[in-house]
Amino acid sequence: MKWYAGAHTPTMPHPQVIGPVPPSGTKTTPSRAERAIPADLLRDASRRLGILSLVGGGLWLFATVLAHLAGLWMSHGDARALRLGVPDAIAASSVVLSVALFFYTRRSQREPRTMLDVGLVYMVLTALALSLTTHWNVTPRDARIAPEISWIGAAVLMFAAFVPSSRAKTLAACLIAVSMNPLAMLIARARGTWDFGRATDALLMHYPDYLLVGVAVVISHIVTTLGHQVAKAREMGSYQLGELLGRGGMGEVYRATHRMLARPAAIKLIRPAAIGALDPAAARLAVTRFRREAQAAANLQSPHTVELYDFGVTDDQTLYFVMELLDGLDLDTLVREHGPVPAPRVVHILTQVCASLEEAHVRGLVHRDIKPANIHVGRVGLVCDFVKVLDFGLVKPIAERSLDQTLATQAGLLVGTPAYMAPEMVLSDIVDGRADIYAVGCVAYYLLTGQQVFDGDTPMKVMAKHLQEAPVPPSQRVQLDIPPRLEHVVLGCLAKKPEDRPHSAAELSRLLAAADVERWTDEQASQWWASFRPSSTGALGSSDRTMTSG
Repeated sequence: MKWYAGAHTPTMPHPQVIGPVPPSGTKTTPSRAERAIPADLLRDASRRLGILSLVGGGLWLFATVLAHLAGLWMSHGDARALRLGVPDAIAASSVVLSVALFFYTRRSQREPRTMLDVGLVYMVLTALALSLTTHWNVTPRDARIAPEISWIGAAVLMFAAFVPSSRAKTLAACLIAVSMNPLAMLIARARGTWDFGRATDALLMHYPDYLLVGVAVVISHIVTTLGHQVAKAREMGSYQLGELLGRGGMGEVYRATHRMLARPAAIKLIRPAAIGALDPAAARLAVTRFRREAQAAANLQSPHTVELYDFGVTDDQTLYFVMELLDGLDLDTLVREHGPVPAPRVVHILTQVCASLEEAHVRGLVHRDIKPANIHVGRVGLVCDFVKVLDFGLVKPIAERSLDQTLATQAGLLVGTPAYMAPEMVLSDIVDGRADIYAVGCVAYYLLTGQQVFDGDTPMKVMAKHLQEAPVPPSQRVQLDIPPRLEHVVLGCLAKKPEDRPHSAAELSRLLAAADVERWTDEQASQWWASFRPSSTGALGSSDRTMTSG
């Protein structure tokens, strides 16, 4: 399971990269020929292909039934109109083929490009079926030669719009498809059901379909070019954005690859509207703060802090972070999918969180949005249950004053998540590392019980409870064994006054180590991952709200 980060609007202009400039002569921007349509757009196209095939199957079914009913009506009840024949068998085969393609596009693990190639084959087979059903039984009244646009012509136009492909593939597939009508006419003449004269008349009758092939190639080229433009727009400095992984309140999330190193990464981008960039002065202040705070986050070296590779600001003031792509899931997903976490594992996880926070606090930074969705647990190399603290891009220097607002404050947003906010964060913008300690206590409470410390119908009610109410001890909310000393540590983190909490993340780590809890071993961690997460599937373990800080 892959964790991700990234956000970006699909029509992103070329960015201004913060970082070293590539050497002269270094190729940094791929040409259109090298630039592929993004994988997420290809997957969307393959899903549209499935819908198109399902609609086609429905049309085959209803058209066949209606044809028989119309024949019965026009023949004044002649039962021979209900007899089944070869055209009905062709229609039934087309229904089966259409439904099979629909499920293929939904369940196949093949590359989307392969599925789109299968879609072109489906178009040709559909054209063959249309031509055979049209020309199988030709009555004398129908046996006339006149140029016409057939259903096959309409089909090639639809496929060109829905199934992006190269001009060569589109041209070849469409030419084969529209040639099915002349072929079916030749088959009808060979069967003796339609003597239409010269073989060239079959081509003359359907030359309008061949003209539509040119239109289809143009449509396909336009659709493909738009995909290339999206790919170009997704180029962020030295990184090429790939599939769209998620979308949240502050932007979109993409998988990315470094063009020179082929290193996988995750990119989080923050839309201008989310930072108040509609006001030029506000935008300049936000960008200045972004640069300073991102540089501070980049200096964090703890192995338990997500690594920040790069950051930058685009021409339209969209902010982006390039971070490592992690294998695992966040704690919110862990609890939602597997229930409360055993006390030894909770201590193991929180100790690593403390290691990350201690470095940040020593460097004068407070996270301000510690929550289960911002703590990732996964595999790093051969180590299981390795913790990474996420979203250090919006940290706040402890000495910050309201005159020089943080990025999140400038956006007019609520800083933090109500269910994990320390009381002083509700009352003041001036906080220190003990606000993060409070949030760690809330995370510990959630891990042990599967429930938040306080619930409420609205964020304001939740924050009011954090200010006024004492938390119910975790042991009273679940049947699981929670050692008393560990419970005492958790409740100590949840003290209303900062001075009543552990004074630092290092002190909290020592208290956890002394909480009389069995050690969570590497063998236990490996067994858990082997049982519940045997391999990396590439699926997403968390929603984009994990990456967007509230």
